[in-house]
Amino acid sequence: MKLFNICKRGSDIIVALLALIILSPFLVVIGIIIKLSSSGQAIFKQQRAGRAGKPFVFYKFRTMKLDVDPFGPSPKSGQDIRLTKLGRFLREYSLDELPQLYNILRGDMSLIGPRPLYLSQIKEWNERQNKRLLVRPGLTGLAQIRGRGGLTQEEKLELDVQYVETVGFLTDIKIIIATVVRVLGRKGIYEKRYSQSEDTRGAKP
Repeated sequence: MKLFNICKRGSDIIVALLALIILSPFLVVIGIIIKLSSSGQAIFKQQRAGRAGKPFVFYKFRTMKLDVDPFGPSPKSGQDIRLTKLGRFLREYSLDELPQLYNILRGDMSLIGPRPLYLSQIKEWNERQNKRLLVRPGLTGLAQIRGRGGLTQEEKLELDVQYVETVGFLTDIKIIIATVVRVLGRKGIYEKRYSQSEDTRGAKP
């Protein structure tokens, strides 16, 4: 496991650094368009729980309007009035998550792992669910390829724990491949009963 952790961290650094270098012009353009198209900062910052519950500053492109509750529930539909027009597009292709490459480079996050949640949520978890804090949170994870927005919070937490219990090279490779497929297919972004685009395609959550 120690060798795996070393290799995983090494691959995180290499992939995140290369991605930031290659995508930097694209990221700058997105930031400029966000600033020009709506009021507020281009980058949304918030404290989230990292490995062992350690707080860290989480970055993503802002997809919602300036006057909304930053701790409110995530949009259940692309028609949510809190989303900006550009924000809907960024969420559909998960482009809003790209600034987290910086979090990965810093060591706050990993490419693969449970998604980072609010610090206040930790006290709501039971002993088993707290196992998700044994690893770095990730840009994508098991819950994101098994249903994403269509899962309940309890189902997501259980999948996070299952990842911790089965973590390994093969598991991470499968998650990366499945993530690419789901992002390109725009599947599971929002709760299925609210998602007209997914309902018309008959996609499963």
